[in-house]
Amino acid sequence: MMSKKWAVKRITLNLATKEAEKLEQYCEQTGRPATDVIRELIRALSVN
Repeated sequence: MMSKKWAVKRITLNLATKEAEKLEQYCEQTGRPATDVIRELIRALSVN
């Protein structure tokens, strides 16, 4: 059985109250954890 190693680097993120609320609402609506949502957004970033 292969284990995945996710915690390559841990990041602390400071959000404004409205940003945190928006993320929490999105997570509640989609049933997804915030970590997955943020990770997906980072992967979608375009880097030249």
